[in-house]
Amino acid sequence: MNNSINIDIYREKKNFNGYFKKLLTANLSDNYLDKVMLYSALNGGKRIRPYLVKQFSLLKNVKYAYYRRLAVAIEIIHSYSLIHDDLPSMDNDDFRRGKPSAHIKFNEAQAILAGDSLHDLAFEILSNVKTHPSHIIRINLVNQMSKSLGSCGLAGGQSLDLLYETKKVSLNKVSKMYRMKTGELFKFCCIGPFIMANVTKKELEFASKYGEIFGEIFQIVDDHLDIVGNINKIGKTPGKDIKQKKSTFSNHFKHKNIKQYCNRISEKFINNNNYYFEKWPILRNLLNYLTDQLI
Repeated sequence: MNNSINIDIYREKKNFNGYFKKLLTANLSDNYLDKVMLYSALNGGKRIRPYLVKQFSLLKNVKYAYYRRLAVAIEIIHSYSLIHDDLPSMDNDDFRRGKPSAHIKFNEAQAILAGDSLHDLAFEILSNVKTHPSHIIRINLVNQMSKSLGSCGLAGGQSLDLLYETKKVSLNKVSKMYRMKTGELFKFCCIGPFIMANVTKKELEFASKYGEIFGEIFQIVDDHLDIVGNINKIGKTPGKDIKQKKSTFSNHFKHKNIKQYCNRISEKFINNNNYYFEKWPILRNLLNYLTDQLI
């Protein structure tokens, strides 16, 4: 099952990258700042967020022309967050996706400005009529993505990540941090297509919870790979969480118990929402795909 998902993700990545580059170059010029933006957005990555957008769009027959622009906006936001995450004042990493980080390739000031500009470009694309003909839906999308990025979302989670360094932090606080800094954007990957499809409140609540749990497990896997992986596998400097004394799940669990924890929260969510998982089995497969990466 994992192999077929890997193949599907890789195939979708190739399709997405072509459109991603085309849309970015259509909205950018050849000035210096735009080159920094293009370098940071097009320098690789698995593109798991666009893949998740596609899967939730297919569940509700959202038009390809709409959801691919939504996916681009989200991936641009992800690119901005990685630029800032790597900065010396944040996680201070010289590598991203196996290549020099933006502030190393160019300089710190240009990297900050590129991140800010990518953030703005994402909202420019999301609010465009080409993303959806209904202005009400576009406003809702902008509103929800804004919430996912602010002090209660990605930025707030990153703030906690930095504040928790060198401190003993409870598992509940680490879990909340994960769901903010990673889960909130994954949540938007799931609810964005459902907003476009104008689904019921219950379906929207399910998609929201799915994204939170998916994001938490994704971050647990990412932190685990920081310990057991190498730069060729993870594309960034390994072992930095321990060196920087980060608060992660690895501080609370042994490797085997981390996987048990992920399986437990995944299975509990699946059992409580069996109707949707029977209806949409791909969503169960994707959760299993994540937890199986915990070796």
